[in-house]
Amino acid sequence: MCGRLNVTDSPALGALCEQLEISLWHGAPIYKRFIRATDQVSLVRQHHGIRRMDNAIWWLLLEPTASGFSPSRYTSFNTRYDKLNVPGSAGYKAFRQSRCVIPVSGFGETEFAGKKPLHYHDLYAEDGAMLLGGLYREWHHPASGNTLMSCSVITLPPHPKLADVHTKAMPLILPKQPALISHWLDESQQDVTQFTPLLAPNLPQTLIAQPIDKPSLHQCAGEAFVIDAD
Repeated sequence: MCGRLNVTDSPALGALCEQLEISLWHGAPIYKRFIRATDQVSLVRQHHGIRRMDNAIWWLLLEPTASGFSPSRYTSFNTRYDKLNVPGSAGYKAFRQSRCVIPVSGFGETEFAGKKPLHYHDLYAEDGAMLLGGLYREWHHPASGNTLMSCSVITLPPHPKLADVHTKAMPLILPKQPALISHWLDESQQDVTQFTPLLAPNLPQTLIAQPIDKPSLHQCAGEAFVIDAD
């Protein structure tokens, strides 16, 4: 699930970021139609009570190199919902202490039969912007002193409305409710039982699904269709 992200510089996405009341912007936001795993993506987190936007590698687990970090051999651009409460898992501690949101215009899905891709879809928020629930980690290199941030998107069980698009999972799309987002970003909120209802498949907003030939080419391969919100 969710192997690519679409972050388009648009009034809708800008308005959503304004609603998040971000105080600090660490670097320029990343706008790109096709963000793939291990690319950098902009996320919003709360650190010491201050909301800030940072750029992070979309791959939660990193490994140190001679002077920096590289993506771990363990796949971690997504974190499954059923691993969040497993002690020792990659997302266990982050789910309790370092949650984030990733503002996007949409995301992409590829359906496979075995290892063969059957079809590709790009899914867009009908209103132009959505918030994906994610996790982040900060990494400090012991030799060089370099610091790097990484992140993942939380994935949920498949949604019946997405059966024609992807049958294995869906991303956590957070309802754009200010109180809920505040609790999600608050690093002092470590009682994660309050977030259990969010870990069931749900579409809080309407999506537009566009069949495409390949993510790299992005040519339409059929008529777009609407997937209504729950």
